[in-house]
Amino acid sequence: MAEASETRITMIPIDSVDEIALPNGSWSKMLLTGDTVSGIVSSLGFSVFKPGTELATVSHEVEEVAYVVSGAGEIRTEQGSVQVGEGDAVHIPARLWHAVVNSGEQNLVMVFGFPYPAYPPTERQG
Repeated sequence: MAEASETRITMIPIDSVDEIALPNGSWSKMLLTGDTVSGIVSSLGFSVFKPGTELATVSHEVEEVAYVVSGAGEIRTEQGSVQVGEGDAVHIPARLWHAVVNSGEQNLVMVFGFPYPAYPPTERQG
């Protein structure tokens, strides 16, 4: 674990963190967490969703923010779908049931974060 302080910048190379396997060969990595940076109060992750991937519907205890690096897809909620694409910033309120879907023809690549020092407590449907 890297040590954080007010005068030191911590860098975590993406290759130093294990992949979290997702459906259809997709994956995520939690890069900045309490496991990788001592004393951190938020977290940052990186995901690659292959074309045709549809994640299970989830609800996080805290809000989620994300940035679409490349590709296109949608965030499905009970109220409908929101189309997302390269260059879009996304805010998902706490406790909103949602699912990420890559409905495009190329990888949907996203950076995401939570105001929580790890992947937050999450409920899953189905």
